[in-house]
Amino acid sequence: MSNAVSALQGASFDGYCKVEEAGLVGMITLRGDLSSEGVTKAVKTATGAEMPGQGQITEGAKGRAGWMSPDELLLVVDHSKAADLVAAATKTLAKEHALVVNVSDARAVYRLTGDAVREVLAKLSPADTAVMVPGQLRRTRVAQIPAAFYLTDDQTAELICFRSVAQYAFDLLKDAVQPGSEVGIV
Repeated sequence: MSNAVSALQGASFDGYCKVEEAGLVGMITLRGDLSSEGVTKAVKTATGAEMPGQGQITEGAKGRAGWMSPDELLLVVDHSKAADLVAAATKTLAKEHALVVNVSDARAVYRLTGDAVREVLAKLSPADTAVMVPGQLRRTRVAQIPAAFYLTDDQTAELICFRSVAQYAFDLLKDAVQPGSEVGIV
């Protein structure tokens, strides 16, 4: 069996904000009736987080739960525990119409840090990052690729995209944080 590696194996760049690949991150797609007790229990067991509302990401002791659509959540967990958490959630939801899939190896995650993270995201996305608050998740586009991002605090954002476009996303982010490219919009 091969060892898991992240898409860009920890690539990072320091500009007027720092961009770094977050490494191996466990991610689980959970689809089903988000108002069901079973889904709530599966989310709480996997992450320790409360159910997120529309456009939110909640944090618990073991991970995060992000609202992706009216019937879909993204659970962000420890990579090494993702397979076991999928099995546990599948068992919890066995009597419900639900889908639980480990998508960890299909995604790349970037962490952006610095005073201007909102500006960096605004350069690449149509999202109004000036009004975003920590705990708000935005599913959108970053240049030509689908992505999601959220603020963990006022100076830190995490961006998730497909692994197949990991290098493209990193290059976009690296260009957006080049010293001298600040625009002061956010």
